[in-house]
Amino acid sequence: LGGIEHYEQALVISREIGDRRGESTDLGNLGTAYYSLGDVRRAIENYEQALVISRAIGDRRGEGHHLGNLGLAYENLGDVQEAVRLWQQAMAIFEAIESPHAATVAGWLQQASS
Repeated sequence: LGGIEHYEQALVISREIGDRRGESTDLGNLGTAYYSLGDVRRAIENYEQALVISRAIGDRRGEGHHLGNLGLAYENLGDVQEAVRLWQQAMAIFEAIESPHAATVAGWLQQASS
């Protein structure tokens, strides 16, 4: 749980100093930590909070990453339809900002459709 404690401390600091991008990143990192521990529901909660912030501050790259991670979490829960919906949104963002992450998401979409 060392990683989770670290990210929670970082989140407190980001909130105290008003760093919204940092807060979004910290929430995403917390989500990934919970996901890696198998706590997919808590991962989703953190990814969703991170997504709201990324959208509010216009952080398209962060938005794409949080959508992609949400898709992985829903796929893990067996909700492939929701995963595909989220990945399609992530893909549109990554293509629009010409991010190399578009190729990764394309691979997930291809796997989901086979």
